[in-house]
Amino acid sequence: MDNAGSKKNRCESARNFFTSAKFLIYLGHALSTWGDRMWNFAVAVFLVELYGNSLLLTAVYGLVVAGSVLLLGAIIGDWVDKNPRLKVAQTSLLVQNSAVILCGVLLMVVFRFKLTLEGMYNGWLLTACYVMVITIANIANLASTATSITIQRDWVVVVAGEDRSKLADMNATVRIIDQLTNILAPMLVGQIMSFGSHFCGFISGWDLCSVYLEYFLGCGFISGWNLCSMCLEYFLLWKVYQKTPALAIKAGQKEEDQELKQLNIQQGLESGQKPAEGSQLMNKVELANAESQKKLSCCHQMSEPIRTFRDGWVAYYNQSIFFAGMSLAFLYMTVLGFDCITTGFAYTQGLNGSVLSLLMGASAISGICGTVAFTWMRKRCGLIRTGFISGLAQLSCLLLCVVSVFMPGSPFDLTVSPFQDMDDGTLPEANPTPLAVLTTELQSLVNGSTTMYEMEPQVESYLSVSLLFAGVIAARVGLWSFDLTVTQLIQENVIESERGVINGIQNSMNCLLDLLHFIMVILAPNPEAFGLLVIISVAFIAMGHMMYFRFAFKSLRSPLEQKAETDSPPLPSVV
Repeated sequence: MDNAGSKKNRCESARNFFTSAKFLIYLGHALSTWGDRMWNFAVAVFLVELYGNSLLLTAVYGLVVAGSVLLLGAIIGDWVDKNPRLKVAQTSLLVQNSAVILCGVLLMVVFRFKLTLEGMYNGWLLTACYVMVITIANIANLASTATSITIQRDWVVVVAGEDRSKLADMNATVRIIDQLTNILAPMLVGQIMSFGSHFCGFISGWDLCSVYLEYFLGCGFISGWNLCSMCLEYFLLWKVYQKTPALAIKAGQKEEDQELKQLNIQQGLESGQKPAEGSQLMNKVELANAESQKKLSCCHQMSEPIRTFRDGWVAYYNQSIFFAGMSLAFLYMTVLGFDCITTGFAYTQGLNGSVLSLLMGASAISGICGTVAFTWMRKRCGLIRTGFISGLAQLSCLLLCVVSVFMPGSPFDLTVSPFQDMDDGTLPEANPTPLAVLTTELQSLVNGSTTMYEMEPQVESYLSVSLLFAGVIAARVGLWSFDLTVTQLIQENVIESERGVINGIQNSMNCLLDLLHFIMVILAPNPEAFGLLVIISVAFIAMGHMMYFRFAFKSLRSPLEQKAETDSPPLPSVV
């Protein structure tokens, strides 16, 4: 009887968990992130192929996306703050997925009829298609930003209620989902494209080469995935909203419409008390006032985005967590991550695709360990001290990267001009730029080729590159723990009515520093200068953590914060 009762309780607990708002948010976030990661990986590959294996369209797309978030982050956050939660979540979800579907269909058309489009209107029609693809993809990214702010920065806080430990666990779980999908989703897209190249031999009557067919199938798969995912995510959002009544109450929403209604009623009563013989004169005066106010209202509305942008940055600067947010943004000014720049440099140092895939897997495992370490340290040391410890851990590991610059096998040589090949009027052959090498290798991998890059350079020693990646991978533990710390600090210390705009500004700051790191690479693109970029990156990360140490020292001196770190009280209720 006891075993039967225990089994029944376990089944009941499992049923409650899988139907809870917390699990539904996890499921919806997993679907959304999976679609985002597939699209972000695929669109870069699509744009490279569209422009004849050139990085021009990819660079333009990256610049447009980063610039849009930088300029519109505050406006997007303000829109999230001023509208009901369910409306914001559903609208951003529909816009995001619809834009991805539309862009995927447009890419399918371009790949199918590219040869025809090139000969129409001297190629201007094909250029217009490129512009449309980048524009629609940028709209999808902005909608994804709104979704991220809404769900990860607002809904998660409300679902967690007043339990800070539950909020930390939910943040960590959401981040683990991000890391897993970041590795697995591109692998799926690559397999679909590889299948397309093999499937081409069984299809006749197409005027497409095998490369175009695999991209055609990739676009179709991603569009179909987003269509199905959108319907399921929409349903999950509605279920979470139903299970969490607190989501229907949003503090700080402006009631301008109600105030205007009351003012109109009051004016109507006053005008009704006027004598009849003066009614026509009063109507003319009211009409003139209405027209004047309409003109002022139009000017006011036109200037509202500028005022929102200004007010958002002012509000961000006045936050108690300003230095904590800035510290996180400074961590984006780095080449020490598994992006195209560091990966491209690894190719120039003799590492092949197989080794790099293993290193990326190790990086993902290290990041997951960081999220687990965050929850463990927060319970024992408090949130602010967790950020302090995480920062020290990251900086300590990154010292290996600095040491690697001066180790045997390092190409570090500042006497080599970054633009030496341009000055000579020749293109680099023996040592191509990291991005060019990565693009060539990426194309060979996507096309199903098992051969490595033919011009793989021979290096004397792998000690330098080994220390570099050992430092990068080990630092991921501190990095992700620190990222979660700052994320929860923003969630806990920003009032509900400003949560959207502050997170929008935070995204803008992250994009700004991310853009600066790409500019830094453009100014010094050769492998011989990569060591200098490593040193500059570690310096910026150190400055970021110094900002956090200043925030932590000031906060821990406050008796209220000391009690919060010790007792971990519930989240403050801000109305």
